[in-house]
Order: sequence, then structure tokens, then C-alpha cells
Amino acid sequence: MCPRETGRRTGRPRSAEADRAILDAARQALVETGWSKLTMGDVAARAKVAKTTLYRRWAGKSELVVDAVAALFDELELPDRGSLRADVEGVVLQFAALLEQPATKTALMAVVAEATHDEALRQRIRDAIVDRQKRLVVEGRQRAQARGEIPPDEGDPAPQVDLVFDVIAGAVVHRTLVSCEPVDADWAARFTAVLLGGLSAATG
Repeated sequence: MCPRETGRRTGRPRSAEADRAILDAARQALVETGWSKLTMGDVAARAKVAKTTLYRRWAGKSELVVDAVAALFDELELPDRGSLRADVEGVVLQFAALLEQPATKTALMAVVAEATHDEALRQRIRDAIVDRQKRLVVEGRQRAQARGEIPPDEGDPAPQVDLVFDVIAGAVVHRTLVSCEPVDADWAARFTAVLLGGLSAATG
């Protein structure tokens, strides 16, 4: 009697190395050719993989580019600089430096533009980029609470986490990608003062 199978075959396991090569190739192709000329075939050729390999992972270029951007944002870390104020300044500068990279800037602006008429793409951006990066706010709050800089949470902290994330991300994205102004140490310090101290800090 033949042995009974205990699980289904799921095909060849995904290769982390191939994934990295594909995401790198997608960002490179987007910078060089632009969104309208970006094709899955071009990305596959640059990554030296079969086009079917891409389609096993991503349904189309929108999903691929979102994941290519998400991989860059996943590299962000909240530096431990000894105080909440210094930590916020550090992550603001790190975030701005990431947005200044041509691959990040081009890819992010392209998928956001496409998402204005694609609800599924907007949801993928929220899931893959926005919600994942809220970890930085959660970590910062927990660290500041452990230092005694802010009180422990009373109730669900999620709404405040969402608000803080929106304020920081919105300000830095607008400053770098819309106003095209630098985010330097002075701006980061002034922004953090307003964030932590309210509008009165801006004139203090």
C-alpha cells in the first residue's frame, strides 16, 4: 500500500535571493524608464529570472512596485538616542534620507499616483508600507514610557499611534516630495519641538 501523503505540495520554495534581485531590478527599471514604460518582462530580464517567476509572486507591476518600496521602508530603524525628542529627530532624518533616494522617490510617487483610481492598490500600500511602519511609533512610545518620559497607555493606543504616524509621515513626505525642501538637523529639531510641545513650541 502506498504511503499516505500528509500535506500538499506547494511547489518550489521562494528564494530570498531571487526576491531581492527582482525588487532591486524593479526599482532600477522604474528610475530609468518611468512608470508607463515599466514592464514585468524588463524587470525579469534585469533580475535574470523567468517572467513566470515574477507572476508567481506578483499579479502585476503595481503590486511589484509597492513591495519594492516596502522593502526599502522595512530598513528604517528607530535609533536609541537617549530621549524621545532625540529619537524622533533621528527617525525623521532617516526617513527623509530614504525619500531622497531616486529609487524611493520615483517608486513611491508612481504607486501613489496609480492608487488614486485603484482601491486594491491603495489597500496594498496601507498593508505593505503604512501599517508596517507604524511599528516605529509603537516602539518609540514603549521606549519613552520605559524611560518615564510619557505616561503608560490608558485604553487602546492605536488611535494615537495612527495620528502620530500620520503627522510625522505627512510632514516629511510633504517637505521632501511636494515642497522639495531639505530635511536637515535644524528642521528636524524644530518639527520635533512642535510635535512634542504643541504649536507654542514653534514660537518659544
